[in-house]
Amino acid sequence: MIKVAFCDDDLSVLKELSVLMDRYRVERNQDITYAAFHSPLELLSEVERGTRLDIIFLDVLMPGQDGISAAREIRKYDTSVKIIYLTSSSEYAVDSYEVGAYFYQLKPIWQESFYRLMDSVLRECLRNEKNSLILRCKTGITRLELDKLKYCEVTGRNLLLHKEDGEVLDSVGKLDDLCEQLKDYECFVRCHRSYMINMDYVKSISNKAVILSDGTQIPIPHGKYSELKDKFFSYFFRKNQTFLA
Repeated sequence: MIKVAFCDDDLSVLKELSVLMDRYRVERNQDITYAAFHSPLELLSEVERGTRLDIIFLDVLMPGQDGISAAREIRKYDTSVKIIYLTSSSEYAVDSYEVGAYFYQLKPIWQESFYRLMDSVLRECLRNEKNSLILRCKTGITRLELDKLKYCEVTGRNLLLHKEDGEVLDSVGKLDDLCEQLKDYECFVRCHRSYMINMDYVKSISNKAVILSDGTQIPIPHGKYSELKDKFFSYFFRKNQTFLA
């Protein structure tokens, strides 16, 4: 289900957006739920409580706090939500892209342009969903692109997800659950009860450890080498690559 939020101090705009969304989800047969917020403080309070949103329609000019500063606060908690600015002026277009805005929609919003925008952003959401993972980290809600996940390790009740750029995401969870989520992605293999690796980052494998491309050594339990070696050979063979142990 796609979760959408509308935030505008003009109640007539909120009503208009609600009517458009009701029409859209019926005509397009889309599973979408939405909520309307009359001020950015109400929206921020919801985000701070941990509510995950897929799309936010956010007015730029509102009393108390403008949409640009509100988006900066939202990004502290959620780096993946698609933010679409609503305004009657293109004056703030440059600022909108500084906070990773998906689009800048001028008012008034016509049904044709709304439908076209929703079609586009939903395609993007679907594309991201297929190749990424939503995580609740200490830094907030983050979307992790799976091809950038090098390996994951368990420390206590936390998962440390190591990315290719060196960033480490700290998320509460179980490795069993993560492996279940990624079971359809053949590149991910659990090589140890405390480690899961992305085989695309494997440099070599011995009977004691898997060596990743950056030199990281992941231990292999006694008696696990043959099983892992077979998985590696099979995976790289299907990718038409040569793998030497």
